[in-house]
Amino acid sequence: MEITVKTAQQLRLTEEEFESIKTKLGRTPNFTELCAFSGMWSEHCSYKNSIKWLKTLPRDGGRMLVAAGEENAGLMDIGNDYGVVFKIESHNHPSALEPFQGAATGVGGIQRDIFTMGARPIASLNSLRFGKLEDKKTQRLLAGVVHGIGHYGNCFGVPTVGGEIYFEECYHTNPLVNAMSVGIVKAGKTVSAIALGKGNPVFFVGSATGKDGIGGASFASAEITADSVEELPAVQVGDPFQEKKLLEACLEVIETGGVVGMQDMGAAGIICSTAEMSAKGQVGMRIDLDKVPTRQQNMKAWELLLSESQERMLMVVEKGKEAQVLAVFEKWDLSCSNIGEVTDDGLLDFYMNGVLEASLPAYELVLGGGAPQYTREYKAPAYLAKVNAFDMSSVADTTNLQESVKQLVQIPNIASKRWIYTQYDSMVGAANTSTNAPSDASVVVAKGTGKALAMTVDCNSKYVYANPEVGAMIAVAEAARNIVCSGGEPIGVTNCLNFGNPYDPEVYYQFVKSVEGMGAACRKFNTPVTGGNVSFYNQNPDGPVFPTPTIGMVGIIEDMKNRMTLDFKNNGDTIVLLGTQRNDIGSSEYLHKLKGVAHSQAPHFNLEEEFTLQQLVSSLIKDHAIISAHDISEGGLIVTLLESAFYNHKGFEVNSNASSLRKDAYWMGEAQSRVVVSCSTAQLASIETAAKQFNIDFTVMGKVTDGSITVDGENWGSIASWKNSYDTAIENKLASK
Repeated sequence: MEITVKTAQQLRLTEEEFESIKTKLGRTPNFTELCAFSGMWSEHCSYKNSIKWLKTLPRDGGRMLVAAGEENAGLMDIGNDYGVVFKIESHNHPSALEPFQGAATGVGGIQRDIFTMGARPIASLNSLRFGKLEDKKTQRLLAGVVHGIGHYGNCFGVPTVGGEIYFEECYHTNPLVNAMSVGIVKAGKTVSAIALGKGNPVFFVGSATGKDGIGGASFASAEITADSVEELPAVQVGDPFQEKKLLEACLEVIETGGVVGMQDMGAAGIICSTAEMSAKGQVGMRIDLDKVPTRQQNMKAWELLLSESQERMLMVVEKGKEAQVLAVFEKWDLSCSNIGEVTDDGLLDFYMNGVLEASLPAYELVLGGGAPQYTREYKAPAYLAKVNAFDMSSVADTTNLQESVKQLVQIPNIASKRWIYTQYDSMVGAANTSTNAPSDASVVVAKGTGKALAMTVDCNSKYVYANPEVGAMIAVAEAARNIVCSGGEPIGVTNCLNFGNPYDPEVYYQFVKSVEGMGAACRKFNTPVTGGNVSFYNQNPDGPVFPTPTIGMVGIIEDMKNRMTLDFKNNGDTIVLLGTQRNDIGSSEYLHKLKGVAHSQAPHFNLEEEFTLQQLVSSLIKDHAIISAHDISEGGLIVTLLESAFYNHKGFEVNSNASSLRKDAYWMGEAQSRVVVSCSTAQLASIETAAKQFNIDFTVMGKVTDGSITVDGENWGSIASWKNSYDTAIENKLASK
């Protein structure tokens, strides 16, 4: 077969990349070799259009134990000889075509990133985006994705403890499915994704290899089109029970002391794991592909290299300890095959039945080595002119606040997500404390450490659309605020950066400015970025999805006595607003969904103001000066009050104190850096004193009641009817079709 530029382009390589490959090899690659470069130089594996900007993020410091990107996931010190391992990744394109398996294998893949480092996963979270809920296609995708997440997570035995979900028209064709996993590991038990030691055997462990997932990395690096359904073989098929066995076997085999290095076979399969482990150790490998266990006959060399079949690991074992390693996998009834050995020449030599099929320099394949790095042009999107032209006075204030709020709490982005989360097992492992005591972040006991972890995923993509830099700052700030309001100290970030086509200068502007905003906020909160994922090419026929830089954040609760929940607890407790009320309805759910305004400015945000507010809230929690804390986000102040009241079926009596602000802005605006707390009457003076010391506005809103709601003197009825509307909104929309 003659290899030409056309061959390379069919494999989604450019003419320039093809010429570069020929230069690096000193010859024209054969088809198998070109396939290897196609997978490894795909956007999904090489980050070729993003790495320049990712390097500007804070990537070390704080509690970091490994530099960002060095391992399969981030690793941070939580004290008492334990570390926390965490990462978030996307499975957007597979989920768009086959939602059940796409979401399920996304969950499986992110769990492997955690336990391949020697950590035991203790919690899962997810961030999901779909089109309008009323649409039949959205309902099909939603049902499949939620079923896939629930099926894999529930069977695998790791609780799904938190997440977020939004419905916006721009995600109609291209939903976003971002999965996060968090695990803990004892000091000295971590394993690196590295190959070392000439002559050390290379083992393939786990499930057999099939043709599912072939070319998945390249598939994830292109736009979804009407023809994408023909690429269904690129969607992997998962087996959570097999992965559960693989988890236990991998953690057990580490105890033998025979494991030199280990890596999950994720994107780009065998070629990725062999290349990255070898490049990191500055070694090579000789691999006999005919020794790879397969579940389909007559698989070709390039198919074996690029298959993304699930539940597989590549492991380098210390020579002489093969028997101990094999015994562990035999115990767990898992395949464990010696497929090659480590060499010292830096080359990956792949043989099939004794015939050399490919010979590739590992360094030239990988990110940070020979993979290309590009600088793309960018310019401010034309739509920002409409955003900046928005004038709040062009929108009439609400004339019936109660009626507006009734509609507001039934918007799917705000309403209860119970139809979704009840399909997930949130209690397996008995460490999740959030089911019976809700807080802004999910709180999971890290058994053996004497501590708990607070974790969250956050991003309001409407804010990022309106102002990419500020919107990304808000995503980081809200994640930190959620952890602080739960009694935790934020320590680190993993991100999943979902954007459109990077070759579109307006999309690339969104990406660049989002990274800049994220970096500024992470530096302020001392939450370095431990790693993550970039997902480009998230497009609809009408254009890109909203820029969605999802933030996964983890924090530590040193003492569970400082754990804080969001629910009002006692009749007569005082309700206090910390932070400044503003005449601001920009990018709010109220403005967008109830008033139909598509373009408006991002809500007010000031990084210094936000940081100071969080310091105040943290000090109040540590001083045991407050009883509840709940931040203000989607839906504004009134939704925060309702959510604080729902759990214990409490009510509230609150007043705006004849505010000069617009009524809609006061109650439904989404200006940032505000938190609602409740306290006893005796605690009120100390809260006011602390607020003055931090120079944060302090407003007594009213009091907690036994279930009735009164707003500015108007009786809004019982909390029960409001809770019913909030709880059933999504279910009713699904049932109406």
